[in-house]
Amino acid sequence: MSLSRIAGAVLSLAVLGASVYQLRTLSFAEVVDLLPSSPLFWAVFVISYMAGPFSEWIIFRRIWHIGPMALGALVRKLIYNELLVGYLGEVYFYTWARRHLSLTASPFGAVKDVAVLSAVVGNVSTLAFLAAAAPLLKSLPLGEHSEAIAWSLAFVIGTSLAAMLWRKAIFSLDRSELLYVACVHTGRILVTTALSAFLWHLVLPTIPLVWWLLLATLRLLISRLPFVPNKDVVFAGVAVLAVGQEVEIAALLALMATLILTTHIVAGIGFAVGDLAFGDSENARRR
Repeated sequence: MSLSRIAGAVLSLAVLGASVYQLRTLSFAEVVDLLPSSPLFWAVFVISYMAGPFSEWIIFRRIWHIGPMALGALVRKLIYNELLVGYLGEVYFYTWARRHLSLTASPFGAVKDVAVLSAVVGNVSTLAFLAAAAPLLKSLPLGEHSEAIAWSLAFVIGTSLAAMLWRKAIFSLDRSELLYVACVHTGRILVTTALSAFLWHLVLPTIPLVWWLLLATLRLLISRLPFVPNKDVVFAGVAVLAVGQEVEIAALLALMATLILTTHIVAGIGFAVGDLAFGDSENARRR
């Protein structure tokens, strides 16, 4: 058995273990009670969940001319990052590209550039949202979380500056491709943020828009923290503390975090069981 196949089996076992571990935190009775019945909600939820993998598929479609089957690998990438540890998904996708694509150069440069640009664009977008919501954020009772948020901001600014200062040494893609990747990442952030707010609005249409701006900003900030799995769960916890007096909002955020985590777990178990039972069935090839 090749080293890449052994690594794939280890990742599948890790996802199974993480999924079983996370299942202990879920109360399915409570989830079922809170589930919205609106078909529109579920349609928007699916689109929101797939927006990240689909945007990366658009990027790598341009760079590598990959086919639609590669979307499955990008969903796995998302699950590995969320259920296990940040950037493990990039490692998986790099090994997947080496196994399944006929490339003239190593895929490492493209995977690295897309990941770094995602972080930089995300950081810049977060700072823009923070600037827009600054007057409102001051009204939140963040208390002991203020220092953590300050360090998060320092990390966001520091990593973005470092990437720009050493961009010639970091990036390997052509300038036109880097610009294209940055534009797709920007569009993805705007779309996913808007979809999240729309999902919240569908469940609680009477809540003022100002809350959604605040919560979207907090969500973006927490999403920038590296090596933190289950960022939606962390976001729900911080947001509940920040807006704890709004019981409906707290329940909504707990519901969304649970739905996203459940989706990660179900998809992760499905991929892992399929790999362990039948081997790697992905047959994507460059076309």
